[in-house]
Amino acid sequence: MKVILKQDHEKLGSAGEVVNVKDGFGRNYLIPRGIAVLATPSRIRQYEEEVRQAARKRAQAREGAVAQQRELEKIEIPIMVKVGEENRIFGTVTTQQIAVELAKRGFEIDRRDISIDEDIRLVGVYTASVRVYEDVTASVKINVMPEA
Repeated sequence: MKVILKQDHEKLGSAGEVVNVKDGFGRNYLIPRGIAVLATPSRIRQYEEEVRQAARKRAQAREGAVAQQRELEKIEIPIMVKVGEENRIFGTVTTQQIAVELAKRGFEIDRRDISIDEDIRLVGVYTASVRVYEDVTASVKINVMPEA
């Protein structure tokens, strides 16, 4: 019996694969538990179409992410902080502050997608990495300036 797996199964394969199983195993275990469906020609065509549409959506999302990456790399974010002696700031500049400044400029980016290589404790220009999509990251310049 041929079935299409709806979810990953450690011994049979990953979701979406068409696999051969014994009739009883498919009929009594996989299909009732929703792990697989019977692989008819129409269901196979339907699954292939869903895979094509998902790939097209991923490609569109990646194109949008690349465009956003280009926009992010053009801007420089000024962050005003209180400073003490020798231009040392009180505390550090956090990813939350960077996310807020990006939101002011129209970029909705989660603070967990922003990473800073080093602690920002002095006034100056720094670089932060922003993960825009799965494999697309942008480098954003951060200009830390003292408050007037």
